[in-house]
This record gives sequence, C-alpha cells and structure tokens, in this order.
Amino acid sequence: MPKSFPIRIHREGLPFIALFGAVSVLLGFLAEPLGWAGLVLTAWCAWFFRDPDRDPPARRGVILSPADGKIVTVGPARAPDELGLADAPLTRVSIFMNVFDVHVNRVPADGTVSRVDYRPGRFFNASFDKASEDNERQSILIRTAEGLDLAVVQIAGLIARRIKCTLVPDQQVKAGERFGIIRFGSRLDVYIPDHVPVLVKVGEQAIAGETVIADTLANAPAPDDEGGTA
Repeated sequence: MPKSFPIRIHREGLPFIALFGAVSVLLGFLAEPLGWAGLVLTAWCAWFFRDPDRDPPARRGVILSPADGKIVTVGPARAPDELGLADAPLTRVSIFMNVFDVHVNRVPADGTVSRVDYRPGRFFNASFDKASEDNERQSILIRTAEGLDLAVVQIAGLIARRIKCTLVPDQQVKAGERFGIIRFGSRLDVYIPDHVPVLVKVGEQAIAGETVIADTLANAPAPDDEGGTA
C-alpha cells in the first residue's frame, strides 16, 4: 500500500474491499441509495482491514499483547494439548477482538518459534470461554529470549472463517512484528508461565505490539543483589 494512502491496508483485505466496491457499483445502477449504502459498507471493510504502525517498547523481557481488543480472561488455564505444555502451570490472558478492532496480530516477545499447529473446530462466539477449547485455532509456541515457553493461540470467532499465520518453526521473531490476521471478530489467548507477573486486568483495552501484558524480568534481582554496583 503506498505511503501516501491515508491508512495502511492489510493485503488479506484487498479482495474483500474490491468485492464490496464492485457490488456497490452494481447496486448504484439499480438504485442510487443502495449504491451509497454499498459505499459505506466498502469504507467499513477497508477500515476493518487497516494495519497501523505500532511502536513496541524497548524494554527487555516484556510480553506484549498480540491483538487489539478487550481483556476478557486472566487466570490459570491449560494450554492446547498440541503444544506439549499440558502439565506446565500457566496463566492465560485472553483478548477479544470485536469487528471494530484492528485484527492484525503481532508477536508478543523476542524469541524463536518452536511449534505451529492448526486445529479445525467450531465457531462459537469468541468472547465465550469455551471458544479456547472448541473453536478453530492456530497454536504457536515461542521460546523467548529469556528461555521461557510462551504460547499464543489465534481463535476463530462466530463469523470469522479464516485464520492467517505466517510463522514457521525455527523462525526468529521480534516483539511487535506482524505475524497474521483473523477475519471478522475473533480472539487471541496468550499462555504465560505462572511465575511471570501479569500486568493487565479483565476489562482493560489492549493495543497489539504496544500494551505490556506481562514482564518476565519483573522478579529478577537488582544488579547490586547479584554482586554488581547499583
């Protein structure tokens, strides 16, 4: 998308925007009010697929929100079995994206992708807790730069029908990088080792690539505690 364009559009949205535009033109030939209504829907479609730049914090050890949206769950949970973390004590942070949120997903932490696993499933409302287990999902395991296993799960929602993920095993990733998109309302779950302090609460709004949801170094000893100088 040219830099002069008012908003950056994710390439996954271009076919939909073109389709909405074509239908709007056809409707306009039938009746002018229908054409204007179609243009409004075309503008909404373009807005839905917007892909704004983000400015990740420079701090080491932070875990960033992978999605824009509302925090709907913070608490102990079992990670998807396919990631091999079933027995690890984890805290799940769930972010629900409604149709007005940016749907481009971003890497939560520096590290290396260990596993990527797609599972088909159902399409319950993504704000429901059972969506984590029953809905179609793409599970990603990242070994962070601090040596922790961090799971990120893209979950399809009630009207979402496509999960896009560009990550592959052994890929080196940086916090805040774009890695995928989910179309039309969905959810992302982040599974964090339970000793890592979580810094967000249910009801708060998160911004992908900028909001710090946890800090892996929050409990690290200060330099003078390690024999260094303060």
